[in-house]
Amino acid sequence: MGLGRNGLVHVQLWSVAPRRRARVSPLGQRHVPVLGREAVSLLAPRPGGTYVDATFGAGGYSRMILEIEGTQVIGIDRDRTAVAGGFDLVDQSGGRLTLVESRFSELGEVCAAQGVSTIDGVVMDVGVSSMQLDQAGRGFSFRLDGPLDMRMGQDGPTAADVVARGPESLLADIIYLFGEERHSRAVARAIVAARREAPITTTRALADLVGRVVRSKPGDIHPATRTFQGLRIFVNEELDELQLALSAAERVLKPGGRLAVVSFHSLEDRIVKNFLAERGKSGGGSRHLPEVAQVAPSFDLLTRRPIVPGEDEIAGNPRARSAKLRGAARTGAPAHPNGALPSWPRLSDLARGG
Repeated sequence: MGLGRNGLVHVQLWSVAPRRRARVSPLGQRHVPVLGREAVSLLAPRPGGTYVDATFGAGGYSRMILEIEGTQVIGIDRDRTAVAGGFDLVDQSGGRLTLVESRFSELGEVCAAQGVSTIDGVVMDVGVSSMQLDQAGRGFSFRLDGPLDMRMGQDGPTAADVVARGPESLLADIIYLFGEERHSRAVARAIVAARREAPITTTRALADLVGRVVRSKPGDIHPATRTFQGLRIFVNEELDELQLALSAAERVLKPGGRLAVVSFHSLEDRIVKNFLAERGKSGGGSRHLPEVAQVAPSFDLLTRRPIVPGEDEIAGNPRARSAKLRGAARTGAPAHPNGALPSWPRLSDLARGG
């Protein structure tokens, strides 16, 4: 493990290709991500193509892409544990998989550092993974007691830092905008009052606190769900990361290259939907202003409506219930210029005291 260009941490393992057995994959069958087969089908990997698995996780997408003869995959994850967990797959791939510890918003820089200028496809699975949720020590789950961390990577403030230092108004905005919690002001007020008495450092302490403020009925989601979601998105700057990653994919995909994105809640899906809708239509001119140049669409939509899981997948994995898959194919038009990011709360606001 070492620093590559642009200060990115690169992990690359090579091995002799494993012996092949007729009609049996050397890569085995393991974790299949939500809508994984549908996403890879949209990606349509071809022999010899180069693909980016922008959210490597447990390696489900990479494994399926590598089933196609001669494919090369660059797997990216900001979670060092996920990268380390992929070493076996690197060995099994015979050198066709490269793993990089980085944010997926930096996929352009990651590809450049690997000497790759254009690619045939990008797949993304946005948000926290089941692997992270199931580890109490990561602090993502209100159902497991652990340190209030929530960081996907190894740097930056934890959720405990945000809860300890965030002004009440900033906490309310985070919980309302990113968690879509309508009781956000009451929750923020309760957090500020509680932290005067003692630091809030564990998931259970925060979940119990929120549970005393947000009442729920039998059958409702856990009362802390939205607060935890809001803090997690803020700590990891997930929505900024997604917007930047979509633009980065637009710049590195070759004409005909495909983008497939799986999201798990409305904020993520809205960003993906709006990005593809805006990139998938002409704009910039009108009959009243004919001198304004038209902007050619940079994507052709592959999904007019999102693909959603079937009943069997939801029964086997309740987390799949909210998943949506959208895809598009890159045209030959130049990438659109990046627009300004929305003015929502950011980690820099925490440093400034809100």
